[in-house]
Amino acid sequence: MRGFGHILGSLGLQRSTVSSVADSDPPISQDKRGNALAYPPVDPGIPALPVEEVLGAHQDLIHRIKVCYGVDRQTFEHELLSLIRRYAEFVHLLPATPNNYFNAPGGLLRMGLEVAFFSLQGTDGHIFSGRSTITTRRHLEPRWRHATFIAGLCCEIHRTLCHVIVTNENGDEWQPYLLPLSSWLTRHHVARFFLKWLPNVHESRTLGIFALPHVIPAEVLQHLATGNSIIVPHMMASISGMPLYREHNILDDLVRRSVALVIDRYLQASADRYGKPQLGSHLERYLVDALRRLVSSNSAWNPNAEKSRVWFGADGLFIVWPNAAAEIRKLLESDQLPGIPKAPETMLEILVAAGVFEPQDSSQATWQIVPPESKTAIEAVKLSSPAILFAGIDSAPKPLSIALVCAPADSTTPLPGPPAPAASPVTTGKRFPVAQQLPLPIEMEPIAADQGASASPARAAEDIAVPIPAPNDSAPAKPALALMPAFKLEAPMRLNPAVRDALAQIVDTLNRDGSDVAACTVASGLFIPLAEFERRKIEPSLALRALTEVKMLVQAAGTKSQTLARDFGGEQKVGLVLSPHFVAGLEADNFDAPDVGMD
Repeated sequence: MRGFGHILGSLGLQRSTVSSVADSDPPISQDKRGNALAYPPVDPGIPALPVEEVLGAHQDLIHRIKVCYGVDRQTFEHELLSLIRRYAEFVHLLPATPNNYFNAPGGLLRMGLEVAFFSLQGTDGHIFSGRSTITTRRHLEPRWRHATFIAGLCCEIHRTLCHVIVTNENGDEWQPYLLPLSSWLTRHHVARFFLKWLPNVHESRTLGIFALPHVIPAEVLQHLATGNSIIVPHMMASISGMPLYREHNILDDLVRRSVALVIDRYLQASADRYGKPQLGSHLERYLVDALRRLVSSNSAWNPNAEKSRVWFGADGLFIVWPNAAAEIRKLLESDQLPGIPKAPETMLEILVAAGVFEPQDSSQATWQIVPPESKTAIEAVKLSSPAILFAGIDSAPKPLSIALVCAPADSTTPLPGPPAPAASPVTTGKRFPVAQQLPLPIEMEPIAADQGASASPARAAEDIAVPIPAPNDSAPAKPALALMPAFKLEAPMRLNPAVRDALAQIVDTLNRDGSDVAACTVASGLFIPLAEFERRKIEPSLALRALTEVKMLVQAAGTKSQTLARDFGGEQKVGLVLSPHFVAGLEADNFDAPDVGMD
């Protein structure tokens, strides 16, 4: 049998070559970098480079951080570069994710640097400690910027503790709670390390607190805490992902916005170069945070209230969908977060995949519920745990004693029972003042004496008779006409997004009744107590400054003050007056407000 040898001979290969190949190991070639290419494939690992080489790949970004921080070289090296080096020692060349954003070696370091840079850059347009004196703010402002940079740098450090296992070639594991990765590599003389990503891991951002001692020295924390008691708590709340419901965490707003921006930029670039990435997987935290903010600050999200978005029954916690999706999107867009999904279906898909929402079955993600006093079933989503929505709230609401879910057969069928008759807006024989026929009753209240303003002259209201025809039982009942139109904020685009969102919520309360109304009309416009901004986590000084810049306020008569005091809800409250030009539904001709220079 000479066929095989004859063929090889005809190709110019010697028999000795054939025997050497047959007796040797499987063929292995090398690429230009010297990495072995074998079959079956072998994990080449990640090289254990010195920290100087690890940081060398990011010198351009580090230089931009120095310019943005605006200090001399010695101060920069002491305050920021030392932290950057310690962070690089801890994360080394770890990727941020296994197969999504920043998934190349060094991705976690690069992501931390980019988020820290954009967060630091964002501090230039915000005022921290707005209630403090100028001297105090001048003292605390550098510390706020320093803390914001640290929070951005360490925003994803929790991944080293719960998402990945690092081993050497012998299978020995790095213990991230004990020492930085670079120290472990040096101590064990590791040339290359290997990664094992844990499957189906949910984010546990609070674990990042345990890694901070390896990055932030105690001296730095003491420096940040000098002369105040709020900077370190705000920074730690941002890193751990724990919301502060009683205070507005501007630092966390900057970091959250920067994370979304950095990830969105990376995914867009990856889509251009490497095909379609896993879009939306990083948005779970923002969507859950929006749910919590809405339930804590928006009256329409009070659980089990009339026409509420949230219903808590014996069979679980539900959110009316897709009605709630529009409010979530509006809130996140006011935060200027890029990449936020606009379609309710996309939000639903992300939250179901993250385990936040519990689908009804494999083919149906939403549920049909029947809240109390409701005549028809409505569509809703079910949270996998009520703690997701009520985390951080002092006293979680108690569930109703009844089940809310209805049978699938009843999902589109109205429940039996005649509809309640519409209440007549007027009563026969009554007489009503003209002022009550306006969109809102215009109340003429004098400005408080301590504001130095003269009282506005009250206009006499002429009573007119409202004829009401006698009821006719034989005629079909006609629905009562709504006397109050929809009120909506129409603010300039350059208004501060956070102030715009809070102001829109306040104006929207005019469409409700009772104690939910957060404003009232006066002779010159819409009076809004400053406390209503505080309820929505907005500093009154910030609201006044932002509204003054876009010329939306009406000054008190005879003064230069932008505030006045008047009775509201039975109490004397200080507030501001919004020009009626910026509220759809208020007829500006019915007010005494001067032209305030609309944009």
